[in-house]
Order: sequence, then C-alpha cells, then structure tokens
Amino acid sequence: MMQPEIRNAVDLVIAGEAVPADDMQAAVNVIMKGKCSETETAVLLTALTLKGETVEEVVGAARAMREHVTRVKPTSEELLDTCGTGGDNLQTFNISTAVAFVVAACDVPIAKHGNRSVSSSSGSADVLEELGVNVDITPRRVATCINKHNIGFCYA
Repeated sequence: MMQPEIRNAVDLVIAGEAVPADDMQAAVNVIMKGKCSETETAVLLTALTLKGETVEEVVGAARAMREHVTRVKPTSEELLDTCGTGGDNLQTFNISTAVAFVVAACDVPIAKHGNRSVSSSSGSADVLEELGVNVDITPRRVATCINKHNIGFCYA
C-alpha cells in the first residue's frame, strides 16, 4: 500500500494538477525518512517528470530536503560550490572537480558537492577517490578540510 502523502501527490499529478508546496513537502519528507519504497519514490518522480514540475512543487521538495540536510560548518561564511549537473549521458570530462581545485588554489573556500557516477564516466566522488582522497568523512572533518585547504567534499 502506498504511503498516503505519496498517494496524494501522485493522484494530483496524474490528474494534471500541481501539488501544493505543503503537500509536496510532506511527500518528500516521507521519502527522506525512508518510510516508503523505492517504487513509490520512482512513481512520484516519474509522474512529476512527465507532467513537468511547478515552482510550488520544487519549493515543497526543497523545504523537505533542507529539513534533513547534514550541516557542514567551516569558519568561512562565504563558500563556493562547484557541483556539476551530472546525468548528461555523454561520458564527458568531470570539469567541476578540476575547477574546484583551481578555485581553491586561488584562496576561495570550496564546498565541493558531488556523487558517484550514475550515467557519466566519472562522478566527483570517483575522481577524488582515484586521487587518493577519502570522501567518506564526517561533516566536522569536511569543515576542517575547508578551513585548512580551502576545499572539502560533500555528497550531494
């Protein structure tokens, strides 16, 4: 049986209607808490993709994700993120990771967001591991890396 928050959102989307921000937030909270199956998540995301996401839906999803975010707290208040788009299916060069090193060398603190490859030849985590970087560290260690070296990696 589908979780009620997911069912509500899916029903609205199938009817061609926008999911109100509060309802989308509730549905994404269920997903973020791991209270629904991968199939339920796939049904909702596929339906949204086919319909086309609205601003309200994106706002609701973003609010839910922000509730579950793991915070990294470096001393610098200004950080740059060089997260790539990923998912291009073109097997392109991972430029965002290279850019992160160049910009960090220019004394700009970088919070490099990324992940493992799903549809490209290499995700940022893959590139960094090949370079000998331990990408599986605590948020506190990430902050220390940013403070000491102007760069730290965070899974997106």
